[in-house]
Amino acid sequence: MEFDIPAMSCGHCVKAITQTVQLLDPDAKISVELPAKKVTVQTSKDRQTVAAALTEAGYPTH
Repeated sequence: MEFDIPAMSCGHCVKAITQTVQLLDPDAKISVELPAKKVTVQTSKDRQTVAAALTEAGYPTH
């Protein structure tokens, strides 16, 4: 699943987003395109759960 995360702007953001997803699913695969502000996540969790966790961490998705 792919997420647009407009608030993502630096390496710290990437680290925080990665940690947030890995707390939900330690086996998740995460790919980040910082210039495009896109994150692709391969996980067993549903989209709504991942989006809610990212929003709670301060990175609302669109």
